[in-house]
Amino acid sequence: MTVSTSISDKLQEEINWQRQDIRSDHYSMSIGELISLYEDNEIEIHPEFQRFFRWSDSQKTSLIESILLGIPIPPIFVSQRDSGEWDVVDGLQRLSTIYQFLGKLKDAQGELVSPLVLQGTKYLPSLENKKWDDQYDQINSLTKPLQLIIKRSKIDVIILLKESNSNTKYELFQRLNTGSSICTPQEVRSCILVSINLKMYQWMKNLSENEDFKSCINLSERLEEEQYDMEIISRFLVLRKLQIVDLAISDIAGFITDQIQEIAANDQSFNYEEEERAFRTTFRVLNQTTKEDTFRKYDPHSNKFSRGFLLAPFEVIATGIGYHYKKYENALNNDEDLDIKGKLKLVWENEDYQQAYGRGKDAKTRIPRLVPLGRDLFDL
Repeated sequence: MTVSTSISDKLQEEINWQRQDIRSDHYSMSIGELISLYEDNEIEIHPEFQRFFRWSDSQKTSLIESILLGIPIPPIFVSQRDSGEWDVVDGLQRLSTIYQFLGKLKDAQGELVSPLVLQGTKYLPSLENKKWDDQYDQINSLTKPLQLIIKRSKIDVIILLKESNSNTKYELFQRLNTGSSICTPQEVRSCILVSINLKMYQWMKNLSENEDFKSCINLSERLEEEQYDMEIISRFLVLRKLQIVDLAISDIAGFITDQIQEIAANDQSFNYEEEERAFRTTFRVLNQTTKEDTFRKYDPHSNKFSRGFLLAPFEVIATGIGYHYKKYENALNNDEDLDIKGKLKLVWENEDYQQAYGRGKDAKTRIPRLVPLGRDLFDL
């Protein structure tokens, strides 16, 4: 057997093995049927995702226009629960738009969202101000024939059956939504978290409101909207106790997602109380000492901190203090003087840090250097 044949056989074996994890079915369903499923609570679009639902009214109108013109709509991906109900894996924006236009969409509190009012388009300018059905504005309500066109239009639905591997739907969600209107790795991660473990997502959101934490990271409004604060918390949870031995990370965003997904899926072994103590102690220490300078760039020549939040110092400083949080708890309780600013300067002057920090330094080389460095420099 040649080497190339052996490699081909190995590839085929891997494909065959992974394909066993996926069991799917395919239906073509009318919009009327999808509406009935929603009304009967047999399809879950996760209203918690509405914070990631970024389609403008113009984009929503374009979808309704496409349906009226008979333009094919991309398929919806759903995952089937053991009880038979469906969770939407991909198609949130499309379904939410349809449900909102018909006045059926509910928010996370179970309240009806204001029905969508359409805009005029290039091909259908008379869509301007059109609604599904408004008894007080019949002129702008769709006629019965147009309503039936929408209700009878078909959308392909691909169902990931319950026999599939439990992680498959989250992998599928990540692949389908990366690069779409849900654009940042953390936004995709948050949607996965909501699907797997809503309790953990809400717990992390509560941590993001901690005043010490907010003061230290001092993010812009845009970064907060993109959930960069949740990105930072995710890294803290993953890196604080990470085993560095033989660690190989080629894609840090994917690595953090995988780790958070594993933590969320194994909720019973995750110590919420300890992790929250470590988090709150870490940022209480930093806010009492270095505040917004903590994760900014330090220039030893001018002896000044400048610019905004940087991940590299965070990966050293926050995870280092978090690793030793019990010692810092004792220090706080005993009113000990903590020279955190002096330690920050040591970070920026450290040769290992200088070699690992900066543009072009990937996670594969950065993380194995910076995390142990933080644990060493911030030990009390």
